[in-house]
Amino acid sequence: MNKGLRLTEQWMRRALWLVAIVFAGFLIGLGGKIVGNMADLETLPSAEQLIDASRGAALRADIERARRAHDAASQALAQARQKHEVAQANTRSARQAFGNWIATRQTTARPDQDRELVERTRQLDGLVAAERAALAAVQDQQQVALDASQAQRRATNAYEALLAPARKAAADAAERAQRKVFLYRLALTLPLLLAAGWLFKHKRNSTYWPFAWGFIFFALFAFFVELVPYLPSYGGYVRYGVGIVVTVLVGRYAIRWLNAWLARQKAAEALPEQERRTTMRYDVALERIRKNVCPSCERVTDFRDGTLNNCPHCGIGLFDRCAGCGTRKNAFMRYCFSCGTAANASLAD
Repeated sequence: MNKGLRLTEQWMRRALWLVAIVFAGFLIGLGGKIVGNMADLETLPSAEQLIDASRGAALRADIERARRAHDAASQALAQARQKHEVAQANTRSARQAFGNWIATRQTTARPDQDRELVERTRQLDGLVAAERAALAAVQDQQQVALDASQAQRRATNAYEALLAPARKAAADAAERAQRKVFLYRLALTLPLLLAAGWLFKHKRNSTYWPFAWGFIFFALFAFFVELVPYLPSYGGYVRYGVGIVVTVLVGRYAIRWLNAWLARQKAAEALPEQERRTTMRYDVALERIRKNVCPSCERVTDFRDGTLNNCPHCGIGLFDRCAGCGTRKNAFMRYCFSCGTAANASLAD
């Protein structure tokens, strides 16, 4: 049965569907760029831009001064600790040497060493005093570092207190901007969806149907897929609401079309057979036969039955005999497959 269909036409239709898909792909890419860049239409202020500029600058300067003071105090504290550690090491070494010297003096019991004892004791006291001074310097620098840290914390807290209402205002501004950008995107994609509906109704079978279908695919993708990452919290209501409306409209159209088609079928089945044949397309009739359905009423029919001549549902002739050679043949074929005699010219292309 497939031999009656135009092979070139089949492949060209497939190629045209490929054109529709490629056209939709380029439109989707362009639409994605446009939808994504719509966020640039609204400028979002930062919290720093919404506070008192002079007060904010003064607080930032206080924070910076406190930070520098804290850094300097930390470096000075590190130096003071290093000096204290050196002083502790010197004192420990001197104590150890003094202890060894005292043990030697007690062993020898030489009175001439009393003056040296006084001198060594004086030197050790000096080292202990230096260690205490180094410790005092460490403690002083710890206090300076603590004061600088507290000053930095106070300045930071004051700046954060100044920023708190500004952050809320910036968040509110961002939410308003998000709503506006969403409305921009909706204003772009919703008309595309309406245009796709018009094209589906009026142009889906026109000469340039691949471009119509490509635009339809693009519009559906743009609204139901491309818009999803940018939907605000309430955007789902809009998307699903429009989806429900579109579904209802498409469903209503399909129901009305089906009822009208059934009415046309009933009216066609009431017509004489020859008149019915003039309303059929040749390739469509052969395609329906290939699927084992009647070309006229589209009900399932067993074409493998060798005794079948007419449709048992609508009565249209399915098989007849060639006027030239008498061979049993498909009644919808334009020429006899056995002798080539013209047989049927009533079906349109």
